[in-house]
Amino acid sequence: MPGVNDERPENMTDEATDQAGDAEWELRLYVAGQTTKSITALANLKKLAEEHMHGKYHIEVIDLMQEPQRARTNEVIAIPTLVRKLPEPIRKIIGDLSDKERVLVGLELKERAGK
Repeated sequence: MPGVNDERPENMTDEATDQAGDAEWELRLYVAGQTTKSITALANLKKLAEEHMHGKYHIEVIDLMQEPQRARTNEVIAIPTLVRKLPEPIRKIIGDLSDKERVLVGLELKERAGK
């Protein structure tokens, strides 16, 4: 099955491994049209999800040009913004998701350096 990998990524804690391996991930990516940053953010998110979420994820892309009311409803103040709805707690990451280490820490897939 695509996205399934039984190998444990380096530097992943037991807790993070358990969360990634067992969880169903619900991710929402807020964008504003087909900008370079939006396209890059989606590509980076898909790659990261395949590598670390073992095929157990759903990505919803929300174009705020089409649905601007959702920015207020979901407290999105910058774009692109990734919101992890599940597993809880909700986490938000702003930017094009190109800093893989920052994204992994933000999604709680990896511990912050120095912890």
